[in-house]
Amino acid sequence: MRIDTISAANVKRILYAAAPLLFGALVCDVLALIFSKSPAANFAGFFTGVFSSRFYIGSFLNTAFLLSVAGLGAAAALLNGEYNLGGEGQIYAGGFISAIVCAALKNLPPAAALGLAFFAACAVSAALALLSAVLRYYKGASVLLTSFLISSAVVPVIHSLIAGPFRMSGNLLATPALPENMRIPHILPPSLLSAAVFSAPVLCAAAWFITYRTPAGRKLCINGVSKEFGRYCGYPQTTMLFFSLAVSGALHGAAGFFAVAGSYYTCHSGFHAGLGWNALTAALAASSNPAYIIPASLALSWIFTGADKTALLGNFSFNFTALVQGILLLTLAVKEFDFGFTAAFQFLKRAYKKNVHIRRGGSA
Repeated sequence: MRIDTISAANVKRILYAAAPLLFGALVCDVLALIFSKSPAANFAGFFTGVFSSRFYIGSFLNTAFLLSVAGLGAAAALLNGEYNLGGEGQIYAGGFISAIVCAALKNLPPAAALGLAFFAACAVSAALALLSAVLRYYKGASVLLTSFLISSAVVPVIHSLIAGPFRMSGNLLATPALPENMRIPHILPPSLLSAAVFSAPVLCAAAWFITYRTPAGRKLCINGVSKEFGRYCGYPQTTMLFFSLAVSGALHGAAGFFAVAGSYYTCHSGFHAGLGWNALTAALAASSNPAYIIPASLALSWIFTGADKTALLGNFSFNFTALVQGILLLTLAVKEFDFGFTAAFQFLKRAYKKNVHIRRGGSA
């Protein structure tokens, strides 16, 4: 009996977490049916488009990989009850620094140069995230607000650097291409999927172990649920704040490194667009659990890749994929923050039961 109860609770929890993703897929299909000239083909294309060619399969897996790494970064902050909205700028900064370091160290052995580029990307992005921690510590500023503002300031600066002193020759707004021997090889051409994809399960497993099998990780989870209880237990609030945001920024920077060194082989202007917000969506869908980050990223990547395929087949006059991304993030925000919907539903439910009771002859 106990086993059945636990299984039912787990199924209910999984369905609750997956509801926004299922809703996003449903909205995508409905929009395809409404705006498409050939609804049946587009409807089928959404579900099967991901597997229609090596390119789409590789793109699906590559997007899921980058979302997994960046999603772990978003989850690191969420576990401590903080919202790092600076993922876009941190990913962009990590990718830009990776390209610059690889170009500067082209005479070093490739492994050493890539290792230093990875470290530099993580360090710079962690520093950007730590600015929010510093502002919280000294000024009491909201991490949610400051991380977003810092990212909004960093992105145009990097745009200017790529368009100016670090621009490659030619018409493309990008840094010079990485040397051939510093490129993580693609494993499913012509897609951008690289061998770095195998690091995602390792990172998620390590994050899960640290979060749920170490005293520090368990304290971080408890503190994220209730900081007041954490203070009562004597947990070091400042240390946890700085640690969670540093890890969050570093993992966003790692996603930028993998995008540049493994996918694009250059830091082109705007490669980060949407990746930070989609990573936050993956972390929210996974309830910040590292074990669920990869499934959530795969589901999101399937929706986005299917939306791209549907938009291509339907020849829509608007950015169909961006619309789907916005709907998914909005749905997850409603689930996460509630906005009083649960209380309103419970109130209406009690009012309905009371009305039925009165109609049946009961007292008010």
